[in-house]
Amino acid sequence: MQIILITGISGSGKSVALNALEDAGYFCVDNLPPVLLPKLVATRLDENSDKLAVAVDSRSAGSLDDLPKSIQSLKDHGHEVRVLFLTSDTQSLITRFSETRRSHPLSHRHHKNTPLSDDRTLTEAIREERELMADIQMISHVIDTSNSSANELRNRVKELVNIEQAPLTLLFESFGFKFGVPLDADIMFDVRCLPNPYYDTRLRHLTGKDAAIRTFMEQQPEAAELLEDIRSFIEKWLPSFRRDNRSYLTIALGCTGGQHRSVYMVERLADHFRQSEQVVTRHRELKTS
Repeated sequence: MQIILITGISGSGKSVALNALEDAGYFCVDNLPPVLLPKLVATRLDENSDKLAVAVDSRSAGSLDDLPKSIQSLKDHGHEVRVLFLTSDTQSLITRFSETRRSHPLSHRHHKNTPLSDDRTLTEAIREERELMADIQMISHVIDTSNSSANELRNRVKELVNIEQAPLTLLFESFGFKFGVPLDADIMFDVRCLPNPYYDTRLRHLTGKDAAIRTFMEQQPEAAELLEDIRSFIEKWLPSFRRDNRSYLTIALGCTGGQHRSVYMVERLADHFRQSEQVVTRHRELKTS
């Protein structure tokens, strides 16, 4: 059976991800206590179901310690289990809780009769949840939704589902440092040391996907040298990541605004590794990536 577990930090989009999987044909269950997961799998097998998606989060704090054991047991019995951990930066979470006017699941954990009163209390609840979920995050593929709309998250989840048979998928992501670093990166490279096409007014409105930017970057010897260094690093260490039984490896490259240099480098790396690996690209700062 193909089993996808959706977990992570409250407010990061678990419901959106679960709905996307439901649209993709998965039988979905929200807020399932981990102790019940093996029984649910057995029931779905009896009903000849081969796709199951389950959301597990801090609302089941009392049995979260059982989740890694349940996952390993399911794998030992031949099931294909993927764990997606959704997270977001604290300020984005505070904004989302403020917009929805919902309280954090852990806000009343210690004081049942005390209502959530201010952002400081919400921040403490978020910090506690991060600590509570830290062990699960270590065995998961992390998706940072800080700068993602609901539609973007749906597309990312569906994209991952469509390539789930690949033993290891390389996700190359470009970003702009001035908008913050991506939280879901396994490896991060800073390419701000390269000449910036932004300062050429003829190139400023373009992106690293455009031919003029490619021509500009290919004329920079240091760009070719850095590209080769990054490519060699990935090729050297990729077998180690593969032996670590990873399903996805997210490699982020950042420049100042995420429009030119990082986009160009991601596209070049993706072109190279597509010859031998399953590759996905994402350009965080571009409207259409």
